[in-house]
Amino acid sequence: MESQDIAAIGQTALENDKLSGCSQAVLGALQQHLGLGGTDSFKAATVLSAGVARRGETCGALLGALMALGIACGREQMEDMASYSRAMAAAQQMVDEFKQELQSRFGFAQALETTLCTDIQRRLFNRSFNLAREDERQSFLDAGGHDDHGCPLVCAVAAEIAARIILSVNESG
Repeated sequence: MESQDIAAIGQTALENDKLSGCSQAVLGALQQHLGLGGTDSFKAATVLSAGVARRGETCGALLGALMALGIACGREQMEDMASYSRAMAAAQQMVDEFKQELQSRFGFAQALETTLCTDIQRRLFNRSFNLAREDERQSFLDAGGHDDHGCPLVCAVAAEIAARIILSVNESG
């Protein structure tokens, strides 16, 4: 897959997130472009947005990317330890690259140590938001939360990294 195709996956995720739902934005872009999963996995991602049910925990964009990775190369049976190990190694790579790429793309002065939604928000907006509260969601939007350089760009980063890793894992078999 060419780099412009991977960029197109990122752009789809960016556009998807303008409708809210970072997990679905990323997973949906990867499903659309790579033919992964189906309606059930997409629906399952609904509640993972904004750090798991709007709780600010693990970044929903990363969760959508990890779901796609699991669909692409996860094990189908508990006894399949080889697939488990391969998927977990790829997941570790994805998490590390996600943090590094966010730091690079957004120009964070210090290393991003976690993948918590609230920590990423602090880096992007100089504060975090309690997205479970309506007034805080509006403040998030007013701060540019769903603008091209806010969380939609985080979704683009997650989708691009996931696409590269999924394609690499599938090629190496």
